[in-house]
Amino acid sequence: MKWGLAFCFLAVSTAAGAVVIRADLDDARYRVPASAFPALVDMPGEGHGVLIAPRWVVTAAHAAPMPMQGMENEVSVGGVARRIKRVVTYPGYRKLPNRLVTEALASGDLSRVSAFLASSNDIALIELASPVTEVTPVPLYRGKKEVGMTVQLVGKGVTGNGAGGQDPHGSHRSVLRHAFNVIAGADARYVWYRFDAPPSALPLEGITGSGDSGGPLLIGDGHSRQLVGLASWSRYPPDHPFWRKWAPGRPFVEGLYGEIGYAVRISGYVPWIEGVMSAPAGGRTQHQAAEAGDSNPPTDMRH
Repeated sequence: MKWGLAFCFLAVSTAAGAVVIRADLDDARYRVPASAFPALVDMPGEGHGVLIAPRWVVTAAHAAPMPMQGMENEVSVGGVARRIKRVVTYPGYRKLPNRLVTEALASGDLSRVSAFLASSNDIALIELASPVTEVTPVPLYRGKKEVGMTVQLVGKGVTGNGAGGQDPHGSHRSVLRHAFNVIAGADARYVWYRFDAPPSALPLEGITGSGDSGGPLLIGDGHSRQLVGLASWSRYPPDHPFWRKWAPGRPFVEGLYGEIGYAVRISGYVPWIEGVMSAPAGGRTQHQAAEAGDSNPPTDMRH
């Protein structure tokens, strides 16, 4: 799934999905074999995560199995089912209230939904019951220079193209695709990028769509890959041509050129990630204790 502002109008979808591609290119150019990114993790049903240590997966919090349900679920790593030991969400993470969705549907005003999503710490860790030994984990990007980077997006699920948007009836779990985009901005919680149309677009420009929240934004290639972000939500800017056509009660189209995708900024959460992974199971890290109960963003986010 994907938390898009589009997401609110698609039966309150929750994750970022497969890859929506350029309208002037054949879909075959975006398809890649599963072996192209073995560290991609499939959540139950839909959504993704990334293997970052033999026992640990990082994902978007809204795409993760509920903590109390974790031991009832499995995730798939490299095509092999892996039992979940526990799910740890970032302290202060809040689920999008249905009340805001209802208000937006009635009024057509998405500003409060956008503000809520922008203030959410949408990240979680999944501890596996046993280590994964046959797949190499992906290192975390630890710098603060994401803006201007060209990143690779990876995902399965619903696709479509920038001229018509994503297929509203498409499967949320299908073949693996990748695309590329350029990070245009960043704040403490998120990095973001825009789906440009030709001729401004990259040769394999794309954006994530419904069905893949928690999917990776990557820099580098092969063994040099690093994890920069996790697909989380999207929106259209207020001056986008779409808004001249859309009105409450009409279908909301996701994946059109001009949409802005937001991804969890991994570099801002490295201290929390490492603290959780190094703490005893059931214990609280110093960082968790400091952040518990609030929605403060990660700190020390110098650009």
